[in-house]
Amino acid sequence: MPVKPVAFNQTVLRDGHQSLAATRMTTAQMLPVAPLLDEMGFHGLETWGGATIDACLRFLHENPFDRLRALKKAAPKTPQIMLLRGQNIVQYTSFPDDVVEAFVRANAAAGQDVFRIFDALNDTRNLRTAIKTVLACGKHARGEICYTTSPVHTTAAFVKMGIELEAMGCQSIGIKDMAGIMKPQVARELVTALKQRVGLPLILHTHDTAGLGASTYLAAVDAGVDVIETSITPFANGTSQPDTLRMLALLDGHPRCPDYDVEKLKELANYFKGVYAELSQFTSPANERVDADTLAYQVPGGMLSNFRNQLKEQNMADQFDAVVAEIPHVRKALGYIPLVTPTSQIVGSQSMLNIKFGRWKNISQPAIDIVLGKYGKTPGPIDEELLARILKQTGKEPMTDRPADILEPRMPKLREELKAKGLPTDDEACVLHAMFPNEFAALAQPAASAATKPPPAAPVVQPAAPVTPPTAMPPGPATRLRLTIDGRAHDISVEELT
Repeated sequence: MPVKPVAFNQTVLRDGHQSLAATRMTTAQMLPVAPLLDEMGFHGLETWGGATIDACLRFLHENPFDRLRALKKAAPKTPQIMLLRGQNIVQYTSFPDDVVEAFVRANAAAGQDVFRIFDALNDTRNLRTAIKTVLACGKHARGEICYTTSPVHTTAAFVKMGIELEAMGCQSIGIKDMAGIMKPQVARELVTALKQRVGLPLILHTHDTAGLGASTYLAAVDAGVDVIETSITPFANGTSQPDTLRMLALLDGHPRCPDYDVEKLKELANYFKGVYAELSQFTSPANERVDADTLAYQVPGGMLSNFRNQLKEQNMADQFDAVVAEIPHVRKALGYIPLVTPTSQIVGSQSMLNIKFGRWKNISQPAIDIVLGKYGKTPGPIDEELLARILKQTGKEPMTDRPADILEPRMPKLREELKAKGLPTDDEACVLHAMFPNEFAALAQPAASAATKPPPAAPVVQPAAPVTPPTAMPPGPATRLRLTIDGRAHDISVEELT
């Protein structure tokens, strides 16, 4: 029996530019090559989700649903893929079930085919509503396992989650190695174990931040992975996915090497060189090279490079090593949570606070919420001393229910709010208003909002969800700090625990 070739998903229109150009590629820059991408025969095109919705509204002044419709029309043959943060949708906090359902319905109606659904804690309860709604819309639900390393993140634990995702109705399983720390031998072991226990197609997604991505893909191909995800230079390698031409060269002569048109790939790469040049203010050599610190601290490369820049701005450049060395301690204390949006931001900002004010002297509200179970069940136990201090300070007990179970439905209220503003009240408008109310209002009523529109944000050279260390302030009860995520400022409070 002939061996089935491995298939490639193409990420250049989403994760490629999110990782290397701050998600700033415009729809106008995508459309000229969408038909050529559609002709390549890729297993799927990742075009939406992650930070693209935020970037469309905040920086590019585009309607993200219009982008999806335009790309679907320009590339109708290839399934289009989005990245969905489970109950967080594409934001940093949980939303009620009815908002999640409306988002999925609107997305499916606009042309989305495949939904990559993950939870930052790998709490499958936070995936339930999204998976159920995707299936009800007749679309493909791909359950994601966020890969990380810790004493509690074993092959057996990941396989157990894969089995749960299959039981929940997922039609494929994705392994999401967001920091690019999966080693080839681990890929071989995990893919083999999942293929033996879960009867679903298996996709591996990694980044080449630490220089492991291509070799990890090769090991996974040997182990039988069905699909790997690649990008196209110059939106490839570094903190992005390995380049498509590079992977084809590495697989040349392999019995599972796929047949993609090399000349057309060169044509695509040549086109994207021009786009990369146009986005030069958002790119950085720091994101293009191998960063071994990723392996040492097990955090995404973009997060490390952002710390370098932001600590310098805060006159804390000499404390960079101390801050990143604190990250593993904070992560362990918070139950070995994976470092992916939004937990990477929570751990990163708390590490800065620990170095600035003393370990656990000031604690951000999001970190407190992790301890209190408001994001879901952590993979490992919370540090006992930290838990006791937070329980004493807040007077609250950790919740054990699914976080969304305590949230009231919001869709009727969202429609009322939009109607009162004279804005559309369909599902698209409601979900954008729920997540990005100011940005959506500015887009829907540009003339009315022109006078109050904030000035353009300064260029951001980091990939998805960077962390800005809060402004220096003296420690004390109810201290207010400002955290910047994906270029968006969030005011947070921190508690001084004694």
